[in-house]
Amino acid sequence: MAQDKELTCKDCGQSFTFTAGEQEFFQSRGFSEPIRCKTCRDIRKSQKADRGFGGGGGGRDRMKGW
Repeated sequence: MAQDKELTCKDCGQSFTFTAGEQEFFQSRGFSEPIRCKTCRDIRKSQKADRGFGGGGGGRDRMKGW
């Protein structure tokens, strides 16, 4: 069984606990180990939302008539 791990956030440098339960959840979903603490992940998510994450799409319209 997994044990809690102490990880260091890539952004702020603070250590955070990656619990055994979180490890099992991440593994069951095929996710890799987190590299950011919860606070920095939340900040990053809100920044992506502010930028309209998705990039504009629209590629199909150029294909009409081919």
